[in-house]
Amino acid sequence: MTDLHGRFVWYELTTTDMPAAAAFYAAVMGWDTRDASMPGLPYTVFTTGDTAVCGTMPLPQAARQRGERPMWLGYIGVDDVDAAAERIQRLGGTVHVPPQDVMDVSRFAIVSDPQMATFALFKWQRPDRAQPIDMDTRSRVGWHELLAGDREQAWSLYSELFGWRKTKTDAKGMYQQFATGGQTLGGMMTKPATVPVAHWLYYFNVGDVEAAAKRVQDAGGEVLKGPTEMLDGHWSVECADPLGALFALIGRRGVGYFPRVEAR
Repeated sequence: MTDLHGRFVWYELTTTDMPAAAAFYAAVMGWDTRDASMPGLPYTVFTTGDTAVCGTMPLPQAARQRGERPMWLGYIGVDDVDAAAERIQRLGGTVHVPPQDVMDVSRFAIVSDPQMATFALFKWQRPDRAQPIDMDTRSRVGWHELLAGDREQAWSLYSELFGWRKTKTDAKGMYQQFATGGQTLGGMMTKPATVPVAHWLYYFNVGDVEAAAKRVQDAGGEVLKGPTEMLDGHWSVECADPLGALFALIGRRGVGYFPRVEAR
């Protein structure tokens, strides 16, 4: 099995209205749903065919009291969840949900970096449950982007935690791509002043990005930016779902499915 340390292994939408969110993403992404609730915790898995893509659960009450809004959360694989959570705290970050087990299947913690971008740490207790990581497939996440308060400070933490390596930068040196195990995962930049808080943004692969943007609007979401041209004829749009969760789409204009883009 591929080494999962430093790789994004799961994505989860925390939201204030699960049925409304499920209907929206079904319309935009074509996902089906499967109930995976546990006692006291409603949970829905988004699927394509028999493959689980990501999940959704209610935004926890404690998060609402902190003023958090619906959001997409990325889970990053680590060799030791407890050690990684302790290291984040030593580096000035915050542990929102301490390390804990999900039955005998996995262990996770929810954390924020020192600039308050939130993500999760994750380890399979049973490696046979691991989902294949495929960034090239339609309806899956094909790009991960950190809009940081300060990119260089953020890079120090993430590279230490996950062993990420710098790859390409843009012509102005403002956008830094990163990789692990020879695979480019995404990029990071210092956020514009108009972006209020540091956060991770996840880009889902689509075919025709303009058609997907129209589906966002028709389903009650909002297109916040784009289409924006990337390299090799790829385009992106940044969006918000009807409950306020931010996400993005990448694809081409007027054509079918595309391979993953590796540039901003």
